Amino acid sequence: MIIDKKEVHLNNTQTKMLISGWSEDAFENSVVEKITYESDGLKVKGYAAYPKNLSNEKLPCIIWNRGGYHNKGAIDHFTAKGIYGQIASWGYFVFASQYRGNHGGEGQDMIGGDDVNDIINLKDAAKEYKNADTNIWGMEGWSRGGMMSLLVLMKNKDFKCVVLSGAITDFYSYGKMNDTMFADYKDFLSDYNLDDELRKRTIINKVDKLPDIPYLIMHGKKDESVPVEQSMKFSEELKKRNIYNKLILYDEGDHYLKGYRREVESEKKAWFGKYLKNF
Repeated sequence: MIIDKKEVHLNNTQTKMLISGWSEDAFENSVVEKITYESDGLKVKGYAAYPKNLSNEKLPCIIWNRGGYHNKGAIDHFTAKGIYGQIASWGYFVFASQYRGNHGGEGQDMIGGDDVNDIINLKDAAKEYKNADTNIWGMEGWSRGGMMSLLVLMKNKDFKCVVLSGAITDFYSYGKMNDTMFADYKDFLSDYNLDDELRKRTIINKVDKLPDIPYLIMHGKKDESVPVEQSMKFSEELKKRNIYNKLILYDEGDHYLKGYRREVESEKKAWFGKYLKNF
């Protein structure tokens, strides 16, 4: 259930930057709303986006999962209008969560615990938009959001395709990459057995529990945050199970794939178009 929603507006400077960074379509042909919705009895913050000037046509839905933790990596209005507005301008409804405990939302971010429900519960929130075809779902996730997407797919397999960029597929090794990161996760999960919790979020050992849908996997070879090997190994595990996936590695790509935005958007648009618009 959506408790509150308010359209996002940008100032003139932000508008010019958005058109330059994304496209005029992203700005002109989309509506982006900041929403508060109910998830497991909590008030959680997020966004919804859809094309401007809707007719009676029902449009496929995409859930977009952010990276980071707490407010680090939270999506602001400018970025929401760019990312979600761009996808909406292609002819989709887009729904995104900040995850519980973030950006003014209630609860505690568990980085892949009960907060996974905050993504799944967006599917109920989507029912409040009459033009949203809630029978057709795709999903996209970046970094931690990639891990969240895969955790969702283990609980709810009702998705037609997924797009992953710089995804964490081995959270156990990722969580122990450096002392600072390990200390952060130890603090977040202080009431739990840390090793057990890291393993629960390690998808590379649970690929057999994922649905047989098309996976688009993108990663920068110079990713300074999530090792590119995580996507490479994940792709190989999917292949072993004859699950179709397309792995794209960008030679000079960093964690955010800066310098490859147009290529990434082209791949995403084609992927969603192929697997979400043929029903």
